[in-house]
Amino acid sequence: MDSLLDKLNPVQREAVLHQKGPLLIIAGAGSGKTRTLTHRIAYMMTQGISPYNILAITFTNKAAKEMKERLVSMSEQGGQVWAATFHSTCVRILRRDIHRLGYDSNFVIYDAADSERMVKLCIRELNLNDKQYPHKSVLYFISQQKDELITPDEAERLVNDFRSKKYAEVYRLYQKKLKENNALDFDDIIFRTVELFSYFPDVLERYQERFKYLMVDEYQDTNTAQYRFVMLLAEKYRNLCVVGDDDQSIYSWRGANIRNILDFEKDFTDAKVIKLEQNYRSTQNILDAANRIICNNCKRKEKILWTDNEAGERIRFNVSDNEAAEGNFISSEIREQVKNGSSYSRFAILYRTNAQSRPLEEQLVLNGIPYRVFGGIRFYERKEIKDLLAYLRVINNPQDGLALTRIINVPRRGIGDASVQKINEYAGDNDISFFMALEQLDQITSLKTRLKAIAGFRDLIKNLIAYAKDHTVTEVINETLSVTEFTMEYALENTEEAKGRLENIEAFINKATEFESASQDKSLSAFLEEIALVADIDEYHEDQETVSLMTLHSSKGLEFPRVFITGFEEGVFPSIRSILDGGEGELEEERRLCYVGFTRAQEKLYITAARSRNRFGQTVYNTISRFYMEIPSNLIETKGLERRNRKKMETHDNRTGVSKYAEINKVRNSVDLTGAKNYIQPKMPEPKNVLLDYQIGDKVRQLKYGTGVVKDIQPAGADYEVTIEFPAHGVKKLFARLSKLKKVE
Repeated sequence: MDSLLDKLNPVQREAVLHQKGPLLIIAGAGSGKTRTLTHRIAYMMTQGISPYNILAITFTNKAAKEMKERLVSMSEQGGQVWAATFHSTCVRILRRDIHRLGYDSNFVIYDAADSERMVKLCIRELNLNDKQYPHKSVLYFISQQKDELITPDEAERLVNDFRSKKYAEVYRLYQKKLKENNALDFDDIIFRTVELFSYFPDVLERYQERFKYLMVDEYQDTNTAQYRFVMLLAEKYRNLCVVGDDDQSIYSWRGANIRNILDFEKDFTDAKVIKLEQNYRSTQNILDAANRIICNNCKRKEKILWTDNEAGERIRFNVSDNEAAEGNFISSEIREQVKNGSSYSRFAILYRTNAQSRPLEEQLVLNGIPYRVFGGIRFYERKEIKDLLAYLRVINNPQDGLALTRIINVPRRGIGDASVQKINEYAGDNDISFFMALEQLDQITSLKTRLKAIAGFRDLIKNLIAYAKDHTVTEVINETLSVTEFTMEYALENTEEAKGRLENIEAFINKATEFESASQDKSLSAFLEEIALVADIDEYHEDQETVSLMTLHSSKGLEFPRVFITGFEEGVFPSIRSILDGGEGELEEERRLCYVGFTRAQEKLYITAARSRNRFGQTVYNTISRFYMEIPSNLIETKGLERRNRKKMETHDNRTGVSKYAEINKVRNSVDLTGAKNYIQPKMPEPKNVLLDYQIGDKVRQLKYGTGVVKDIQPAGADYEVTIEFPAHGVKKLFARLSKLKKVE
């Protein structure tokens, strides 16, 4: 194990050796946090801690898989550690104990589309106008309540205005229908687990004894429900290690609370705090730019990323006439570099919103560049796959009325919406499930001529349920396709679209075969669970020979040799919403998003903008992004702005100051993409609480470079930037506090 510790830097080693009590690891982008976490777990096992008592929680399946693979390669016991996402962890807990809450253990998990359909049904049942109460707004309200662990009863008490009270009514009915269908939505998975722990102390204690050592990755992304889940598990033994980076907290819109990581030391006053600031991913120029942008935020823990990598090329900022020209510039750059020996998989194009991808895609197609968009229609959201999944969900859980109504006329059986409505009404009047109503068809006299077709569907489902008890998932899928003649319609259609759907069904069968080979639990329930918890970004593979297109949010956790960040304009990035009504909190999150984008790049970083852009059918002209103003001029090479205008935006040659948002905001409206007017870089304020015992001309010592002479000292946000000439290493620019410079007498 000592040889493994030797591969860590001193700060990583310190984190690994801390075993007992609360630990906060502030892990900057590319600082080797996964290595630190896996080495910490492996070291714990060498110290006699059972892998059975260790739980490692991640946010993505990709991260969990990587952690498991590393642990297995490092220790014979590595495969015994429970490493999984929040949702996978909670699902496993619920499968065993959710009966305590009145659910069956074979509950289904509704995806976003299922939840939308259910909310629409609730809105209709409550006779609400769907224009006044849009289902997406209602769903967002419900999700917010669950993130904050607010029940329908509490929501009705807490809201005051008429509209919110109606939202709360929908929430109540929605939860009632979920339970009738023995279903959970994604937010329920965490909510119900916390509820289980809170209502049944014996269940909580069982898992507290099981998981005496708890590690949570990406802690800055946790919401209130996830925070409460972690705190309940950790409160007995307090061996909680959380890893995260407040500068990468970019998910407040889906409930993430940055206070969870910022206030960790309030939750655990005896917590040890370790900062991982050495970056292994990017060049120093990229890191310097990212550091200078993020230091303009107030709500953060101070840290400065640095690297032993080379300084690298300056960041390139290119301004084009319009969004088509922006896409053409990017395509031309990629094509030229591939011609010179690079590969398409080395490039990523990032944007603030999905809508920006269209003109970029058009230019990639025109230039013959292969690409893949992440965040489009996911495989499991395609109609034929959702239909087939609905069959499997009903076979696994006949109480799933939503899935039943989806497939009752797929393939077409002559069963229309009117018949479905009659069955639903009978089920509601008798307080039974849709499937139980199918069992009592002879009582629904209004069905008349449709009775035979509906009875045939019911018997088909019952036969498939019986078949599934003794057959594999793949066999169940093939049997379903056969007895329903599911693919016949596509085969007869014989169009390119139909052929594509048949290919998707074949790919789905291949997925089932892979599942049976790789999974310990080979049940249909486990198969459906794995699919329900998969995320689009989990499907990213580095070896795919395509350019990757994705939003900045989707890029988090990934890295690419060469990165383009597009739309560097006010109103695009930062977004118009954050500027107009978001307040400083949302602007700080936009800046964190920029920081995330910059730190995805390993070798080269491009930022691009357009003088004009089409939005909502109109041509708009945006001013330059404030984030551009915050990058020191010596780190960036600008094209597309007139030379004289760029000069006006510089303080003077090699000045590395960065302006605060409030100072930039006074002048940003005078700076546009058609020519920067009269911009004067504000003077950098002196850092607070940083005292230097040396001045220009003094000798100082630095751990890595030895003794050198101070040539210049400049304010740099939260620190001073010191220029030093070292006899053996040349001129270096270092941060005073970070480098721990000592005066040599």
